[in-house]
Amino acid sequence: MELVETGKIVNTHGLRGEVKIEPWADSAEAFCAFERLYIDGAEHRTERARAQKGFVIAKLAGIDSIDEAERVKNRIVYVPREDIPLEEGGFLVSDLVGCEARDQHGNVLGRVTDVISLPRGEVLEIRGEREILVPLVKEFLIDAAPELGVITVCVIEGM
Repeated sequence: MELVETGKIVNTHGLRGEVKIEPWADSAEAFCAFERLYIDGAEHRTERARAQKGFVIAKLAGIDSIDEAERVKNRIVYVPREDIPLEEGGFLVSDLVGCEARDQHGNVLGRVTDVISLPRGEVLEIRGEREILVPLVKEFLIDAAPELGVITVCVIEGM
C-alpha cells in the first residue's frame, strides 16, 4: 500500500484527544473525508473531523487524551493513495516530481526535483542547465501528463 503525505499534526485540541491538523489537501473539507490516517506507520480511524479556519480538528481512534494527542504533535499524517479521490485525468502534486519539464515552445528545461510550499502557494523546482522556480498555477502549468513523465510550463522573462 502506497502512503501519501497529506498533512501535519500541529497541535492538540481540547482535553479528549482531538488534534489540529494542517491539511496538505485541496481543502480542509476534502481532508475531513479521509476515514483512515497513518501516523508513524500506525493506522488511526477517523472518528470525527471538521474544518476550522483552514485546519482540521480530528478525533482519531486510539488517541483519547491530551497526553496521547501530545505524543503525535508535529508528526506527518499519511493517507493510502487509493483513498484519495481523483477526477478523470487528475493527479497528485507529488506525481510531478521526476517529470521532464518543457517550456511552451517544447524546449527541455530539466526535471521537476521538488514541490515547495510557500505562504502564497506551491512552486515547482525545475533543475536542468539552471534552476527554475515555476508557480504551480494554471497560468504557468500548461499541461501535465505525469503518467508519461512530462509537463509543459509557461516560462516568462526573468524566470
